[in-house]
Amino acid sequence: MTSAAAPAGAGDERADTGATGSAPFDLDSGWRLHPGVALRPEPFGALLYHFHTRKLSFLKSPTIVEVVRTLAEHPTARAACAAAGVSIDDPHTARLYLHALGQLADSRMIEPREGEDPTS
Repeated sequence: MTSAAAPAGAGDERADTGATGSAPFDLDSGWRLHPGVALRPEPFGALLYHFHTRKLSFLKSPTIVEVVRTLAEHPTARAACAAAGVSIDDPHTARLYLHALGQLADSRMIEPREGEDPTS
């Protein structure tokens, strides 16, 4: 199980997404919820279940739930954050959301939209 609510250690707008050595999360790319993932709202936020990997993740705030739920409706993750009222210009807030989104990308709960390379 993973939890998408802990802060990362980096202060810029590209945070390392974990100890796996993966690329930093790119706010300026388009993302979407993986088609094999179900999002179930809960009083604390939401549960994400990946039917292919059988992983379970917890989203611990309604705001991150809104960001993840609407990723595909926005041209970039940055735009999805802005639409949900997330101030990515604040370094502390940016670290929190970049870390959470990076963990979700690492666990394949969210994925780049087709035709987009999140590392470019």
